[in-house]
Amino acid sequence: MKLKKIIPVLLFAMCTTLVMPAFAKNPTPLTPTEKAQREAHAQVLINRLQQIREMDKNHLTSSEKKELRTELKAMKKEFRADKRNGIYLSIGGLIIIILLLILILR
Repeated sequence: MKLKKIIPVLLFAMCTTLVMPAFAKNPTPLTPTEKAQREAHAQVLINRLQQIREMDKNHLTSSEKKELRTELKAMKKEFRADKRNGIYLSIGGLIIIILLLILILR
């Protein structure tokens, strides 16, 4: 690949990697009490999930099964809301990383 094509790709990759961490910063850090409350709530959700898994679902009626499904969906939403920290990578950034790896490893 020619240098004229590599330079714009590298500049774009550098710009996206410099801008991404600014948006990924957590604006309000959790206090120790909030963190403990969230961990306790997560443990309650996990315990309830274990109870549901251990249930014998063959003897439940269809309405009871539906209630369990809605409860599991609500628990999943709550658990996702608590775990909003992490590294997020856009599709464009992922494509650039893959292209750079292909170019480097050739």
